[in-house]
Amino acid sequence: MTTAKYDAIIIGAGIIGNCITYELARKGYRTLSVDKLGGSGFGSTSGSCAIIRFYYSSPEGVALAREGYYYWLNWPRYLKVADPHGMAYYKNTGAMVFKTEVNHHLEKVMTSLDALGVGYIELSPEEVKDYIPNPDLRTYYPQKRMDDPAFGQSTGAQVTGAVFAPESGYISDPKLSTHNVEIAARNLGADFMFNTEVVDILRSAGRVSGVALSDGQTLQAPVVINVAGPHSSRINAMAGIIDQMNIKTRALRVEVAHVPSPEGVDWEHGGVITSDSDTGVYTRPETGNHVLIGSEEPACDPLEYVDPDDYNLEFTDQARTQAMREAMRIPDLPIPNRMQGVVDLYDVSDDWYPVYDKSSLPGYYLAIGTSGNQYKNAPVVGAFMSDLVQYCESGHDHDTEPLQYRMKYIDYTLNIGFFSRNREINAESSFSVIG
Repeated sequence: MTTAKYDAIIIGAGIIGNCITYELARKGYRTLSVDKLGGSGFGSTSGSCAIIRFYYSSPEGVALAREGYYYWLNWPRYLKVADPHGMAYYKNTGAMVFKTEVNHHLEKVMTSLDALGVGYIELSPEEVKDYIPNPDLRTYYPQKRMDDPAFGQSTGAQVTGAVFAPESGYISDPKLSTHNVEIAARNLGADFMFNTEVVDILRSAGRVSGVALSDGQTLQAPVVINVAGPHSSRINAMAGIIDQMNIKTRALRVEVAHVPSPEGVDWEHGGVITSDSDTGVYTRPETGNHVLIGSEEPACDPLEYVDPDDYNLEFTDQARTQAMREAMRIPDLPIPNRMQGVVDLYDVSDDWYPVYDKSSLPGYYLAIGTSGNQYKNAPVVGAFMSDLVQYCESGHDHDTEPLQYRMKYIDYTLNIGFFSRNREINAESSFSVIG
């Protein structure tokens, strides 16, 4: 058995974990990132759609996404390195969100966008046709499963329009972006340990003292941060803190379909991000002139919570259902006999908002429940989580006096207490990837 000492140990080398590592390293912490997989971003980050968008109903959600946007625009300057594997980059497409009953015709979203000065255009149904090819604008809500006899049948008139935000897009390669951050952190002295599993959270004198690994090693640190993605609840169980949390997390199995663009349409280069809560799907242009189609978790679709180490990696009828729902809106969309795309895991909280917080175990911190809609916010999360560690370790009580994080790019102070582990479930949440 060997023992090594660090200032902070970060469990998980996904995009958020690596951004926290990088920001701590910038502050002079000697850090170690531990991941059970073979490299940075090999877990749920690699399956991320990596969408950069601002359409949240809360000012906090819009502010976090807006701040993160500027980090991605300045990615090489922010990291101050050139990754020999190449640098990920932001691709601007714009994002169009349909006005529906589900999102209250985007009234709260537009109010939040206005508050943060995010520009957008309100589109009439006729103007929507300029953004997606030959659309069917009839309504289909409530959504149904394919085995429902009424699946694919319109339930009303046409949608009332949409909102288009031109400053939206996606990151070219989420896995590569995570490796970029690893290189930047290493450049500042950070250590990484891959193919290594944490089997226990160590305690001493009433606080965290490090981690134990499956190979028998123990690593000492006065700060341990759980950024383990779909395995976050297991790590929290090791720390013995779950009963002291009002908000819990679980691993959710998800499917994302990739289908060809309609014939004659260059969706890869001319397409936009769409969010359509009437049909229950979102889309994004995909490499190979494909359309990426994800679910907005409509009520008729079961949520499949799984063991993160033992789940079905094959497509079920869920991916085809999503593709068929998008084909209701774009009738020319071809649906292949054999589905392609991604089967992966989300780490989701009870209300689908992340937990960025300290814990009841001094020195043990949480950046969990982040999957599906927090990739875009990773650089900002890295910045305020590193501040949170300093804030709490210097004697402040974040539970009673939450950290107020002053953003770098926009004129906004974010109350980090909004993301507390002990908050009440946010009844205003969409309880879906849309957040």
